[in-house]
Amino acid sequence: MNRGMIANAIVYRKAVWGGRVWRVSGVLMLLTLALGAASCGDVSRQGTGSSFLILNQLEAARGDEPNRFINTLNSDVITIVDDAPSIFNDLGRARLSLAMKDATITSPSSANFITLNRYHVKYVRADGRNTPGVDVPYPFDGGVTATIGDSEAVVIFEVVRHIAKVEAPLGALARNLVIISTVAEITFYGTDQTGREVSVTGKMLIDFGNFADPN
Repeated sequence: MNRGMIANAIVYRKAVWGGRVWRVSGVLMLLTLALGAASCGDVSRQGTGSSFLILNQLEAARGDEPNRFINTLNSDVITIVDDAPSIFNDLGRARLSLAMKDATITSPSSANFITLNRYHVKYVRADGRNTPGVDVPYPFDGGVTATIGDSEAVVIFEVVRHIAKVEAPLGALARNLVIISTVAEITFYGTDQTGREVSVTGKMLIDFGNFADPN
């Protein structure tokens, strides 16, 4: 998976005033969410199949630390690598299992297995200012393939795209100390082996800003 790309067109570095480089640790915030910030907080299940998806855990990792998954994400819009400003996409990780709608069926058959085929990411803010490209990044769809059977499946996916970090409103964050705090609503879609549609939605906190880079 592509971990990052050098932003050749971007010549600025971390925010600089008076010849000093200032790094944001996430203290200042444009918006503070009083939602508890827990991932997978509000999960909805939909579909016509006899089985349904359970989203057991939802995590994310910064693109420059792709193996460090945590429950909430500080998404850095610019990361300095070898003295060069770089842009990384951020990753998500979901742990999913399935259960039967008929509680008398204790074990799913192969026809009940669910195969994921895509996912959708939408960003929202608690103050209701949710215009894509103005207040929050644009929503997007991504492809994913995984089959959930009688054991848990782990899915790695892109939760913040490269392009979002150069588009409005995130592009301006590389030059100021503002933090944009959002809840990412992530929905996975799939079908059981008879073609009946299934989906599940989870949420997690993502803060966007020009954060301090790891050593």
